[in-house]
Amino acid sequence: MEQRVALAGIAEADVHIGRPVPLPDAPLPLVRWVEVVASGPDAVQVEWNLDDTRPLAPGRLTLYVGLQPPPERGLPDPQVLGRYAHRTAPLAEAVPALRPVQELAWRQDGLHLRLTGQGPWTTEALVALADAIR
Repeated sequence: MEQRVALAGIAEADVHIGRPVPLPDAPLPLVRWVEVVASGPDAVQVEWNLDDTRPLAPGRLTLYVGLQPPPERGLPDPQVLGRYAHRTAPLAEAVPALRPVQELAWRQDGLHLRLTGQGPWTTEALVALADAIR
């Protein structure tokens, strides 16, 4: 089971992994609230809970950053999409604003990253955000 401990913010996340947490350098949809959590001894997650009140608005975006690969979540095997491992699943058990789920996983600057979009994200929009993570 994944250990989650709330952090005070990005600065505390930087300390937790021992280096600056890379973040998207691109606009995000309107955010309702953000949670920053430790996700194990050398990993953090930034969870953007988005305003999904308009039709076809995505519900959530999560970025995992860690020294170790992220834990598996039982999604189908990944497909290669450029430098990313791409997975998608219908996530039928979730509320409509949080389905389907798509994730991109890759390594960058010695870190394991996974960007997960829940809701009606296009693959192109997620790749654009992943490409903007610095």
